[in-house]
Amino acid sequence: MKIVETPIKDLVIIEPNVFEDNRGYFMESYKKELLEPFSGPFYILQENESMSKKGALRGLHYQGPPTAQAKLVRCIQGEVLDVCVDIRRNSPTFLQSFSIRLSDVNKLQLFVPKGFAHGFITLSETAVFSYKVNAPYSPKDEGGILWSDPSIDIDWVLDPSEYIISPKDQKLPKVSDWISPFE
Repeated sequence: MKIVETPIKDLVIIEPNVFEDNRGYFMESYKKELLEPFSGPFYILQENESMSKKGALRGLHYQGPPTAQAKLVRCIQGEVLDVCVDIRRNSPTFLQSFSIRLSDVNKLQLFVPKGFAHGFITLSETAVFSYKVNAPYSPKDEGGILWSDPSIDIDWVLDPSEYIISPKDQKLPKVSDWISPFE
């Protein structure tokens, strides 16, 4: 496994070593001691999985303090454009975004620390997406920012006519109407 730093501090890409032969492949998908220099202590308490149709846009979500979550995400089947926005108010990269294609072909993973809004859009016909998190889901601490906010200017790659967005995500606040719960 190899850790690749992104332009945003603490947000890292994990490139696995994939060993393929005529049977298929093998890879390590998580190695605590390799990730922890970047993540700090990261104990997986819950794993979530979603299946999404092409154009499904999920996000931009976060879970705020005191139950803030860090995530290790990957696309197990299909392809997604994964997007993270730094929402740590004291960060030099506050409100900057980072996007990466995650797929069953490239097998890349992304470590999303606490203090980031996260989302993705499905680029393939379907995609199965995995989230390993270090805190259980807490409805009272969930939040988000509007995926289409022009102040963060995310290129979601697909034509907007293809987007499938939940009513809840369509009502998330714009940055100008929101205060980040992260210092």
